[in-house]
Amino acid sequence: MKALPVEPSNAPVAIGSRIRAARQAQRMTIEQVAAATGLTKGFLSRVERDLTSPSVASLVTLCQVLSVSIGDLFLVPETHLTRLGEAPHISLGGEGINERLITARSERRLQMIRAVIAPHGRGEAELYSVDCEVETLHVIAGSFVLIFSNDRYELEAGDTVTFPGREPHTWFNPTGVEATVLWTLVPAASGG
Repeated sequence: MKALPVEPSNAPVAIGSRIRAARQAQRMTIEQVAAATGLTKGFLSRVERDLTSPSVASLVTLCQVLSVSIGDLFLVPETHLTRLGEAPHISLGGEGINERLITARSERRLQMIRAVIAPHGRGEAELYSVDCEVETLHVIAGSFVLIFSNDRYELEAGDTVTFPGREPHTWFNPTGVEATVLWTLVPAASGG
């Protein structure tokens, strides 16, 4: 694929919110940063609000004090949009379930799966587990029953259950009405 030529821009890059986030991550006040850098509180406040741009020398000093690399301030965050209609269908098993992976396939930190369960749809007959550390189930609409070896949760729209990902479980829709749930797996399940 041919690269498109990029015109240089004189537009200032908005880095103030990232500087503020770095300061807050270090649990420092503007006063503490001012004392450590020799810059004024007013100047630092204007920098954080993108009302002024620091000189290269000031930026280097500021980044050293905040333990952040200059390059990180200018990185474009990797963002991925998944439209529901374009989300890939997946199948983790069960009957009467339509599952879509709504996070990027490449995302490894977590997975979100939107599932629409037909009336009386159900998971596996035997308890099963998912290869992740934490699993969260949120009921968007309808009713849903989550079953563990020693427990059972009868859930309604708005309810959320969080449990260890490797905990054996199964589920079913107890009603004659469709249910919609959101599964979140952290980190993403192996092989997802």
